[in-house]
Amino acid sequence: MKRQQRKRKCLNCGAWFEPDVRNVRHQRYCSEAACRQASKAASQRRWLAKPENRDYFRGAEQVARVQCWRAGHPGYGRRAGAATAAALQDDCPAQAIEKQEESACLAGDALQDVLSAQPAVLIGLIAHLTDSPLQEDIVRSTRRLLQLGQDILNGRGEYADQARHLP
Repeated sequence: MKRQQRKRKCLNCGAWFEPDVRNVRHQRYCSEAACRQASKAASQRRWLAKPENRDYFRGAEQVARVQCWRAGHPGYGRRAGAATAAALQDDCPAQAIEKQEESACLAGDALQDVLSAQPAVLIGLIAHLTDSPLQEDIVRSTRRLLQLGQDILNGRGEYADQARHLP
């Protein structure tokens, strides 16, 4: 015959809840996140209130106990893969560098054509100048450089006299 469960009032939020059948005799908090947190805090307060637990984490013998345990469990507290943590940005696939005979014809092209033909060089240059390989920093610097170039070419601001001398 199935036992009928009684509802209880949560000690934290006051809501009525049905305790878990395995913990019916001592569950006093509902399963809400804030109530679980309050239950944990109350449990810790009760544990620390006992005289035998007050100095559990203090003293030379406790330090020796922890050091002994750590020696027996190397790497326990370290996260998996912490030494080989993922990069903050996606990996760029390596581009094969081909030796081309056409390099002589590229030397005569305008600077804009060379830079548009070599986006990796431009990105590398900006990363070198900003001393940061992060995409966010490169994008921010590129936008700033683009605005500066447009100001120079359009004759705006303090660069107006330089724009007059462009061919």
